[in-house]
Amino acid sequence: MKKMNRLKGISLSLAALCAFGVYAAEENWEAPRTPFGHPDMQGIWTNATQTPLQRPRELGTKRAFTLAESRAQEQQWLDYIEQRSQPSDPDRPPPEDGNTDLGYDNFWVDMGTSVIRIGDELRTSIIIEPENGRIPLKEGVNSFGRTRIGQDGQRLGPYDGPEARPLGERCIMSFGSSGGPPMLPVMYNNNYQIVQTQDYVVILVEMVHDARIVRLDDTHMEGQHKWLGDSVGYYEGNSLIVETTHFNPGQSFAGSTPDAVIRERFTLVADDKIEYRFTVEDEAVYTEPFTGEIAMYRRPAGEKMYEYACHEGNYALPGILAGARQAEMNASDN
Repeated sequence: MKKMNRLKGISLSLAALCAFGVYAAEENWEAPRTPFGHPDMQGIWTNATQTPLQRPRELGTKRAFTLAESRAQEQQWLDYIEQRSQPSDPDRPPPEDGNTDLGYDNFWVDMGTSVIRIGDELRTSIIIEPENGRIPLKEGVNSFGRTRIGQDGQRLGPYDGPEARPLGERCIMSFGSSGGPPMLPVMYNNNYQIVQTQDYVVILVEMVHDARIVRLDDTHMEGQHKWLGDSVGYYEGNSLIVETTHFNPGQSFAGSTPDAVIRERFTLVADDKIEYRFTVEDEAVYTEPFTGEIAMYRRPAGEKMYEYACHEGNYALPGILAGARQAEMNASDN
């Protein structure tokens, strides 16, 4: 309990500091530079936050919290974390409704405790455009991705084979667009290592250890559709600007197609903070482009990226498929 109370105090104190602009974005601050003259963003960063991607509908067009509202929201999150962190009762009965989907307790979760702060605003959602903070999906579009097609051209059911299962479940890409683009926080492993050379930027993602290579001052590679897309970029002041196209047909963000165009801006605003902005365009599935912003904070010196051993001891995929085959056999016997 003492540890949690101390955590509450730290979180609320940070919120107060944010409100008065005490973070390091001073007028006389100058961004450090690499030997090539680029803003030096090298290091390990985290974008962990409890702020949701889409704004809760009840908040309407409310883009930012007041300081008091942000404190109250963060306290709700801390109370929930404290509740979920209590020891499990080893003598509890099994669930009576058959719901065994909750595979993680709070020990494994690392979603942060603070509201996103961009400039002087304490944001209610990651998405800020359109005005309602929601993804502007066209009617009838499935935001969970497109239908999988097998090698024979036939539509795959969700349990027809490993090719029909989500990419994160198959350890091909990270869950929930953690690797991006856009790079979004998920329930854990929200860490990124940025490495810069004269001609490239590499973003190593802790989740499933995706590595996105951004070619500087280059053009897109035609005829190739890669996981994470094809990223090219350039520097403008203290910002790295990246455009990504040519996505693999098996990759989808919120229903997007391989023709999506995603533009990102990484702006170094302090030694320990990057303001990350992204815009997603795809006329096939969205009524208009949408834009979001996230704060990324530098991890303390000496902290390391850890291996994400996705398949180690993971029996979920064969278990899911075996269960589906058993269900089919049971159905055929009836």
